[in-house]
Formats: sequence, structure tokens, C-alpha cells
Amino acid sequence: MFGNKPSKPQNRIDCLIGAGTAIKGDLTFDGGLRVDGLIHGNVMSAEGKPGTLVLSEAARIEGEIRVSHVVINGTVVGPVHAADYVELQSKANVTGDVYYRTLEMQLGAVVQGRLVYQDDVKTEKVVKLKPASAE
Repeated sequence: MFGNKPSKPQNRIDCLIGAGTAIKGDLTFDGGLRVDGLIHGNVMSAEGKPGTLVLSEAARIEGEIRVSHVVINGTVVGPVHAADYVELQSKANVTGDVYYRTLEMQLGAVVQGRLVYQDDVKTEKVVKLKPASAE
């Protein structure tokens, strides 16, 4: 219980998309990415590698996000899939479902969609109901 602390996002930023920059197309990155501009497309970390995405207050992503850690203080239009950690800061505005293992949400953050907890262990328990017999 006490030994299982959620992993926080890394502090190192390897790439920056500055304010006034617009990207059209999908983006794959490794390490840490900070976005202050606009992305029209999906943003994901490289396959099999952890990635931290940080969106500033001025940032906007229109597309799907698939990373291990994400810190949002801007606008996202699309689903957010975080394998480990989601932090929604006070200016966050997400239109889409948020899939997470650990969630931190500050007062003022807005999610127009579902918050969906993703468990480590996928349970395969299916209960089959028998139809009522007319006997």
C-alpha cells in the first residue's frame, strides 16, 4: 500500500514546440515533450518507451494522445490515453475521454468526456445469464 507510489512525470524536456508553432500531422517522440503551440494530429510516445507530455496554458492539441505521463494545462480535443499518470492543471480543458492509472485534477480543470480508470490486471470474469425458461 505505502510502497506503491505512482511514478511522477520526468522533469527533463527533450523537445519544445513553441508558441506560434503549428504542426499538422502525427507526432511521435521519446523522452519529454513540452507543447506551447498547436498540433493538428495524434501525439504519442515511441513504442515501448516512456514519454512525458507537458501542455502549457497556451497549447492546443486536436487529436489523440498516447503517452505514459501527461500534464495538461491547455486544450485537448480528442481522447487522452496515459499508461501511468495524468495531471489536469487548473486551466486544463479536455473534450474527450481520459484513460488513466493515476489521476491528479486541480480545481478549475474541465473534462467533457469520461474519466476511465485503467487497471493493471485485466479481469476475464464474464457472467453469462441464462434466459428464463417457460417451464
